[in-house]
Amino acid sequence: MTTTLLEQPRTGGDPAAVLAERAVLARRLVVDMAASPRGCHLGGSLSVLDILIAALHRASAGDGTEVVLSKGHAAAGLYAALHVSGILPENPAPLYGRAGHPYTGHPGPKVPGVRFPTGSLGHGVPYAAGWALSQRLSGGHGLGIAVAGDGELQEGLVWETCQVAAAQELGTFVLVVDRNGGQNDGPVADISPLPRLAERFAAFGFDVAEVDGHDLAALTALFAEDRTAARRPLAVIADTVKGKGVRAVEGRPGCHYVTIDEARAAQWKRGIR
Repeated sequence: MTTTLLEQPRTGGDPAAVLAERAVLARRLVVDMAASPRGCHLGGSLSVLDILIAALHRASAGDGTEVVLSKGHAAAGLYAALHVSGILPENPAPLYGRAGHPYTGHPGPKVPGVRFPTGSLGHGVPYAAGWALSQRLSGGHGLGIAVAGDGELQEGLVWETCQVAAAQELGTFVLVVDRNGGQNDGPVADISPLPRLAERFAAFGFDVAEVDGHDLAALTALFAEDRTAARRPLAVIADTVKGKGVRAVEGRPGCHYVTIDEARAAQWKRGIR
């Protein structure tokens, strides 16, 4: 699990191809982190990767946009996305979960590119909304992008924040739901179903977009929209597959948290394209 040239972010070339390459490299890094002594939240890290890569691409424009991974247990995905996006210089995979290094199971501000600590579900959503409000008050134009899980929507703080964001007309607040259909204890639909989710957000006063959460072109286009004049926050419902990219675990509840050996990691990485 040493750093190689292939694991370094590339520059130049077709933007769509660059982002697609980053997604492949990031998935391989997440699999490496699953092969660490403690393993990682593999399924959710893989489902959210394309969302994070597209959101970080928007943030790279330097307009003050901040990306907050509210589903902090997918930290491995965030570290991988930060690395392949050129924000995190060192390869986090060999250091993940090891004493003396900041790459813990939930992200904190000791990691380059991470402004807010997240882990307790729901808390990253108000962080991002607060960031959007601070941008408006300071005359900035950046977005506050919160990336949450669908299971995380069971937290009341999420909906309290939505209510405040709508009341404050925070058009630069973007809440992205990584809707992979699973959570720690099983399918979301069996635990606390979320029917008519788009209608729920609309009722809270949000603009709503539904998108394939693995379609980098569609995600990039959404994040690139100029929302400085918007008066309604934006909810992006991104349909994803838990464990996306690793055929052996795609869509399987058991991939929520995984610890594997390096031989299995090598096998899985060969299949990631």
